[in-house]
Amino acid sequence: MSEVPLRSLLFIPGDSEKKLGKVDDCGADAVILDLEDSVAPANKPLARELVPAFLAERPREKRKPQLWVRVNPFDTGMTVEDMVAIMSGAPDGIMQPKTNTPEDVRRLSHYLDALEAANGVEPGSTKILPVATETAIAPFHLGDFATAGLERLSGLTWGAEDLSAAMGASTNVDASGEWAFTFKMARSLCLMAAHASGVQAVETLYVDFRDDEGLRASCRAARAEGFTGRIAIHPAQVAGINASFMPSAEEIDHAQRVLDAFAANPGAGTVGLDGKMIDIPHQKQAERLLAQAQAFGAG
Repeated sequence: MSEVPLRSLLFIPGDSEKKLGKVDDCGADAVILDLEDSVAPANKPLARELVPAFLAERPREKRKPQLWVRVNPFDTGMTVEDMVAIMSGAPDGIMQPKTNTPEDVRRLSHYLDALEAANGVEPGSTKILPVATETAIAPFHLGDFATAGLERLSGLTWGAEDLSAAMGASTNVDASGEWAFTFKMARSLCLMAAHASGVQAVETLYVDFRDDEGLRASCRAARAEGFTGRIAIHPAQVAGINASFMPSAEEIDHAQRVLDAFAANPGAGTVGLDGKMIDIPHQKQAERLLAQAQAFGAG
């Protein structure tokens, strides 16, 4: 994964001028301007007007945070209409919901090829983040992303709510409140598929936006498993997500000591540190951690 991962990706309804007005100071690494589920059908034309205007007022080279757009899925028949409306504003990326297979991403990429050219946008610069577990067939194709050769693929994320609906499930959690087995499986497959593809692994949303302590604990656990960031559904969640996906001071110190140990033993495949033997995978992990810390101003 060559690009700096996005820790927090905040959803903002594309039809709300009030909420759009709070984007610039939200603190998220990326904002996803939504044309899909958070916008009522009657308001989608309004969202297709507000979102490109909002993008155009914030040229890419001056943007902070990144500005992505979640379009409507192919099965609605609205994807092309969404894309035509927004590409004049040059979004940083597209979140693609209800992605069944890598071929859906390839199809979206072909539209982007044409629309970037038509709107004077740098070719290939618009990335794609699929929500890759929202249909019953999708989890069976997660491993295919690793060999699909999708140059625009920026990450993979998963969703439990639409998958529940697709299967007619009455709940997606077990008696303890944790994900039920089927959803744990989809989550794990998404995580592995992202790393196999060399892209970001983005954790799904945490529903209770008032539970900051629970959110942070969940984020720390997700990061420990290998997720690199998380979707936020409320601005109040951004600070907790950002902090939880940052390397701690202890992790930074240990990573630096790992690199120092290898530097002191050039050519060695294994070295000793604190009474333990560490090898090349530890060195690579330390390099990634320090690069991420530096990118976010912690190193």
